[in-house]
Amino acid sequence: MWFLNLELRQALYLCPRACGDGIPKDTDYEPQTICEHLQYLFALLQNSKRRYIDPSGFVKALGLDTGQQQDAQEFSKLFMSLLEDTLSKQKNPAVRNIVQKQFCGEYAYVTVCNQCGRESKLVSKFYELELNIQGHKQLTDCITEFLKEEKLEGDNRYFCETCQSKQNATRKIRLLSLPCTLNLQLMRFVFDRQTGHKKKLNTYIGFSELLDMEPFMEQKSGVYVYELSAVLIHRGVSAYSGHYIAHVKDPQTGEWYKFNDEDIEKMEGKKLQLGIEEDLAEPSKSQTRKPKCGKGTHCSRNAYMLVYRLQAREKSLTVEVPAFLQELVERDNCKFEEWCDEMAEMRKQSVARGKIKHEEVKELYQRLPAEAGSPYDFISLEWLQKWLDESTPPKPIDNTACLCSHGKLHPDKISLMKRISEYVADFFYRRYGGGPRLNVKALCKDCVVERCRILRLKNQLNEDYKTVTNLLKMTVKGSDGFWVGKASLRSWRQLALEQLNEQDEDAEHSNGKMNGNAQNKDESNEEKREEEEELNFNEDIVCPHGDLCISENERRVVSKEAWEKLKQYFPKAPEFPNNKECCSQCKILEREGEENEALHKMMASEQKTSLQNLFHDKCRPCLGSWPQETDELYIVSQFFVEEWRKFVRRPTRCSPVSSIANSVLLCPHGGLMFTFASMTKEDSKHIALIWPSEWERIQKLFVVDHVIKITRTQAAGTGPESACFTSEPQLCPECREGLLCQQQRDLREYTQATIYIHKVVDNKKANGSAKRQKLSQQSYITYQKQGIRRSTRHRKVRGEKALLVSANQTLKELKIQIMHAFSVAPFDQNLSLDGKILSDDTATLGSLGVIPESVILLKADEPIADYAAMDDVMQVCMPEEGFKGTGLLGH
Repeated sequence: MWFLNLELRQALYLCPRACGDGIPKDTDYEPQTICEHLQYLFALLQNSKRRYIDPSGFVKALGLDTGQQQDAQEFSKLFMSLLEDTLSKQKNPAVRNIVQKQFCGEYAYVTVCNQCGRESKLVSKFYELELNIQGHKQLTDCITEFLKEEKLEGDNRYFCETCQSKQNATRKIRLLSLPCTLNLQLMRFVFDRQTGHKKKLNTYIGFSELLDMEPFMEQKSGVYVYELSAVLIHRGVSAYSGHYIAHVKDPQTGEWYKFNDEDIEKMEGKKLQLGIEEDLAEPSKSQTRKPKCGKGTHCSRNAYMLVYRLQAREKSLTVEVPAFLQELVERDNCKFEEWCDEMAEMRKQSVARGKIKHEEVKELYQRLPAEAGSPYDFISLEWLQKWLDESTPPKPIDNTACLCSHGKLHPDKISLMKRISEYVADFFYRRYGGGPRLNVKALCKDCVVERCRILRLKNQLNEDYKTVTNLLKMTVKGSDGFWVGKASLRSWRQLALEQLNEQDEDAEHSNGKMNGNAQNKDESNEEKREEEEELNFNEDIVCPHGDLCISENERRVVSKEAWEKLKQYFPKAPEFPNNKECCSQCKILEREGEENEALHKMMASEQKTSLQNLFHDKCRPCLGSWPQETDELYIVSQFFVEEWRKFVRRPTRCSPVSSIANSVLLCPHGGLMFTFASMTKEDSKHIALIWPSEWERIQKLFVVDHVIKITRTQAAGTGPESACFTSEPQLCPECREGLLCQQQRDLREYTQATIYIHKVVDNKKANGSAKRQKLSQQSYITYQKQGIRRSTRHRKVRGEKALLVSANQTLKELKIQIMHAFSVAPFDQNLSLDGKILSDDTATLGSLGVIPESVILLKADEPIADYAAMDDVMQVCMPEEGFKGTGLLGH
C-alpha cells in the first residue's frame, strides 16, 4: 500500500544513505536505518525479477516477533509516527514533509457555550479517522456520527471562561483540511466490558469507490473527491487470531492486486473484487445476509481499513530508482538468475539420472526372475524396494538380518528375501557391494532339519494330547496310578509347546552367533522363563519341603499309561505314586495350625464378649457431652481398636493383638500431644474413649505401655459448665505447637491431592458464605445419637468433579484444568472458597488456602460472544503488551 504511493516512494528514494552512495562489491548490502530498509524493499518491489520479496530484514530491524500476531491498526499508527520522526531530520523539504503532506489532515474540537454562545476551538492533526461501525451500514453514516454534535450536560458540563462557571454546551469535530491519502480505520476490534476482552464486530459496511468529502468539510471551497485505493481485510471471527489480506490499486494502471502473503493475484479487469474472504461463516447461529451493492459500491464485514486517494492528484508521476539502489537490485537479480540456473541444472541432472535409472530398472526387470534350472541368488527384499525408490540412493546390500546362528540363510526368513537370477545379482554386488552373498547353497541344512523335527514333535504332541485326554477319563484301580497336579494337567500341552520353542531357540543360538534382534528376543524370553519358573510341570503339588503336598484338592490320580505319556515330555517332573505318603512336616504344621486357629477363635470370642460395646461401637462416651455416671475416661489409640476389630472378625486370617501401643499419642518427653478441645474435634479420629469398667477388662487382656486418662473435677454445688478436665500424662505445649506447625505445613505442601469443584448452575451467588457453609455440611457431616462425628470420606454431590492438584500449582493452571473438566473458559470462571473469591491467577493454591479435600465453587459466566477458536483462550488470558520492546517504540 505504501509502495504504490508514488509520492512517498519518490521521497524515500531521495533520502541519502548514512554511509554514502558507495557500495562494496564483495560484501552483501545490509541497510542500517529504517529508511534504507524501505528504500531497498521498494526498489526490489519495483525492479526485482523475483515473484515475491522477503521482508525479513525490515521486520528484524523493527524488532518484531514473527511468531506473534499483532494489531494491524496499531502497527500502522506507530510505523507512520516512526517514519515521520525519521524523515523530520532530512534537509530536503520534499522528503522532510512527505508524511504530513500525504497523510496528515487537521480537524478542530469546537465547543459552544449554550449560555453566552462563546466558541472555543482546539485544532489537532490526524493521520487517520477512527470510525465507529456499530449500528451503521454505510461508510458515510460512520463519518456523520464521527462529526455529530455532542451535548455536555449534567456532570459533564463545560467550564466557560466567559461565564466563569460550568454551563451546558455542545461539542463537535470540524474537518479543516484533508490529506492526499485519507486513511479510514473501521473500528472492528472493540473492548467488551462484559467479558473484559476484545471482540470483533462482523457488521457489514457499505462503501463506494468514489467518496465526496465536501459535505463534511468546514470550508466548502476546494476539491474533496477521493477514489478508493486500498482495502485491508481481516479474515477470522476472533479478535485474537485470523489472517490479513490487502487489496491495493495501482495508481498508474488502475488495476487491482490482491496481496495474500507471498501469493499476489492480479484482478481481472479494473474492478475491485472481494473474494472468498467475505464467505466465512457467521459465528452466531443466525446468519446475516450480505446487502446488495450497486454499481461502484462494495460491502464487507471483514474490512478494517479503507484508503482513499485524492482524485485530482497527478497520476503520471514517474518514479526512477536511484543508481545505487538499481545496482543493488541488479546484484540481487543476478543472484536470483544464478540460483534459477542452478535449479534448472539440478533439475536437468536429476532428469538425466532418472532416465538412466529408468533404463537400468527396465533392463534388469526383464532379467530379474531366475529361470528354472539356472543359478540364482537370494537378496534382501527390503533393499530391493529401496533400490526401486528413486528418492534415496541405495546403500550396500545387507543380508545379515536373514542369517541364522550358523551364518547361513534362515529358513524362517525366506519370506523376507527375493530369489533373483545370478546375472542380476552379479550386477547388484558389482555396482553397490555389500553381502554376504546367498546363492542356491546358502539355505541352512541344520536349521531345516531342526524345523522338521519340531514340526514332527508338534504333530506328535497333538496326537498324545488326544490320547492323554481319553486316558484321564478312565478310572484308576489299585496302586498303579500317579499323583499329578490339577493345574499342571490343565496346562500340560501349553507347557510342552513352550519347551519345544525353547529347544528351538537354544538350537538356533548354540554356537553363540546372533544378531541384535535375536539377542533382544533371547533376553526377553529368558526373563519370561524366569518369571514362569513356578509353572514347571507337576511342581504345583510339591510342598516347601520338596515332598508331596497334603492338600488333595490340588491333585488327582492318573493311570500309569497317562503318566508315561506325560513323562516323555517332562522327564524331570517330580514323580509321586498314588500310595506315596504326604509330607510329614506339613502334617505337623497343619495340626499346629488347626490348634492355633482354634486358640485364636477362642481368644476372639472371649475378647468380643468382654468388650462387646467397643467392638460394635455402641454406647461410646463423648468428650463433648461428658457422661454423668463417671468422672474418669481412658484413652487408647484408634489404630489399636481398628486392628483389634479386624482380628475379632477374622481370627483365622488376622494376627491377634496382644498389646496396646499408646506411645503414638505421646511426645518423646512422655507428654500428651492433644488438647481436650482438639480431642473433641479434629483429633477425635486418632483416639478411642474407654469406660472405666472396660479399662479393667482391657488391662487383663492386653499389655498396655502407657496409661492415658482424662479426669473431670467439679466443685460441690456447681453446674456441669464449671467442671475442669485434666489429663494423665499432662499436655506437652512445645510438642503440641510443633505438631500443629507440621500439620499446617503438610496442608500447604501437598502434591497430587484431591480437591472438588462444584459448579453452581442456578442464579445463586458463588461468594455467599451461608450457601457455602450449607454445602460443606451436607458433604462432610453425619449425625449420630451420641454427638456429631465427621465422615472420613467425601460424598460427591451432583455437578461436582474431583481434580488432582499440587500446592505449588497456580490458580491459572487450576483454571485450565477446570476448563477441560467443565468446558468453561478461564475468563468465564468465578471461583470461591469458603466465601472468599479466588481472583489472583499468579498465586499458588497453597497461598490461597486450598487444602486437600477442599470444595471450590465454580460460577460460570454465560457466553456473550462466540469465541469459535479455543486456541485463543491461552492468548486471551495473557497480558497484552502490544509492540512493547520493538523498534516502533524507539527501542
